[in-house]
Amino acid sequence: MSIIIKFFIAPDDFSAARVVDSGPAGVFGSLACGNFDASEAVIEWESLLTGQSFEALVAADEPRTVADPGDGDGPLLFVVSAALQGALAGASPARLAEVGGLWIQERAAEGEVFDPEMVGELLSDLADLARTAHGQGHGLYCWMA
Repeated sequence: MSIIIKFFIAPDDFSAARVVDSGPAGVFGSLACGNFDASEAVIEWESLLTGQSFEALVAADEPRTVADPGDGDGPLLFVVSAALQGALAGASPARLAEVGGLWIQERAAEGEVFDPEMVGELLSDLADLARTAHGQGHGLYCWMA
C-alpha cells in the first residue's frame, strides 16, 4: 500500500480542512513525501526532540486530527503540535541529523528501513517549513491519503 504524505502550512484548522479532499498542492506551501505512517512519525519525532515519552504524547491525543472520514477510505488531516513545530523550527542541522539517526534506529527495530539521506532531507525540509509557518504565525499540518 502506498501512502501519500504532504506536510503544509495553513493559517488555521478551518483553512486546512478545506483541502482535505484534494490535498494542499498549489494552495499552501507544502512538502511531499510518502510510504510511512506520518501520524506515528510525528509522535516519535516529538518524543526525540522534546524528551516527552511516546506514551504521554499518545495519551495527550497527539497529533490532533482536523479531518478524518473515519471509514479508512478518505484522506486524514492532522495538525502538528505547537511543541513539535517549535522544536523543528529551532533545531540545528546537527540536532536534526541526530534525531534522524535515532528515528531510523527506532523504525529498524520495527522492521522498517529508511535511507539516511532521505530522512535527513525530510527533517531538514520539514524544519524549514516549520520555520516558515512560525514566521507567518500559522500552523504546520499533515495530509495523508
